[in-house]
Amino acid sequence: MNRLQDVFLQKQGNLLNVYFTAGYPTLHSTRPLLRALQAAGADLVEIGMPFSDPLADGPVIQDSSTQALKNGMTLSLLFEQLAGMRDEIQLPVLLMGYLNPVMQYGMERFCADCEKVGIDGLILPDLTLDEYEREFKPLFEKHGLAAVFLVTPQTDEARIRKIDALSNAFIYLVSTASTTGTKNAAQSATEAYLQRVASMQLQTPAMVGFGIKDRSGFELACRYTRGAIVGSAFIDALQGASEEDFPALCKSFVERFKSPVSTT
Repeated sequence: MNRLQDVFLQKQGNLLNVYFTAGYPTLHSTRPLLRALQAAGADLVEIGMPFSDPLADGPVIQDSSTQALKNGMTLSLLFEQLAGMRDEIQLPVLLMGYLNPVMQYGMERFCADCEKVGIDGLILPDLTLDEYEREFKPLFEKHGLAAVFLVTPQTDEARIRKIDALSNAFIYLVSTASTTGTKNAAQSATEAYLQRVASMQLQTPAMVGFGIKDRSGFELACRYTRGAIVGSAFIDALQGASEEDFPALCKSFVERFKSPVSTT
């Protein structure tokens, strides 16, 4: 959790959070992608846990999840791949996925294994606020895991404020009511939504996800929040790539959203 808190303390804006699916494009892509994204200048990374019925995801991430499962990815294997990660990865790393496979794995075992490998936070879109507060909050806190909750354009103020009160990392603002990777709502509607949330002056930093595909979308998100989450566009970029391609591919991808960092 300290890594998550630190990144928001150290960088006041223009944070880029990149999502990829564990086990895609190849079964053993996880660690090479983490290294390449860190070197390229990503600020946070979300690793998707593939699931056979990812309802909130659009076709691009669904397809990557299907391919990852075909490749043989499992939660147990993911934790094996992440063992020793903190010897080389300083970025905050979150796991994102659905409650069903986590519960099958065992929530207590899952959280303990997250702590062992150095995971900083969890995004489980189908974990309800009530269930988290009633059953899992002490477990998350015991293992140093931040819980990240989603807010949509339809979320009312009372719920947003409850999410704010329960959050200890960032709030994930879904830019549109549609699934990931689909066409954005009209910019004016998205901007009005982001303005509405910004005007609430929440205590927790916010980031925008779903439909962020290019620098203009990233800059719009950064105008009202601390940064943006990019998933489907990165999965698209990974299609057909090999491990040898990852460093150049990640560098080019991050530069689509952020200006290259000067080395002089």
